[in-house]
Amino acid sequence: MKTYSQKAKEVEREWWVIDASTLPLGKLAVVVADKLMGKSKVTYTPHIDGGDYVVVINAKDLKVTGEKMLDKKYYRHSGFPGALKELRLEEVVEKDPTFAIKAAVKGMLPKNKLAADRMARLRVFAGAEHAHTAQNPKEIK
Repeated sequence: MKTYSQKAKEVEREWWVIDASTLPLGKLAVVVADKLMGKSKVTYTPHIDGGDYVVVINAKDLKVTGEKMLDKKYYRHSGFPGALKELRLEEVVEKDPTFAIKAAVKGMLPKNKLAADRMARLRVFAGAEHAHTAQNPKEIK
């Protein structure tokens, strides 16, 4: 019996939609990263990008457990001395609700050459409406 290895030409992608208000941020990121990598498919091959497209809706209604809205911080630095900026999750969701979900999913993906292509298949929308109804996405429950 031989081990199956998927080829790049054999990849078939599906579209999935998930509501961000149903799961906490970490659990949502795990489910989305799994779909982007294609680990739930029987044809999963680590070196081939065989994942699906994922549409996340209701990012503005993001749920977290505990006091993470106040305690979780996002940092950025311009490269100049003393220029470290920090924002609480509460401020990030207020300013750009899609950023927190994208950052969480990016952290769940492997750090390799395939990560950028996988992140490009992630679509996050602040509200319940999205622009991908023509693709007939299946709902993740």
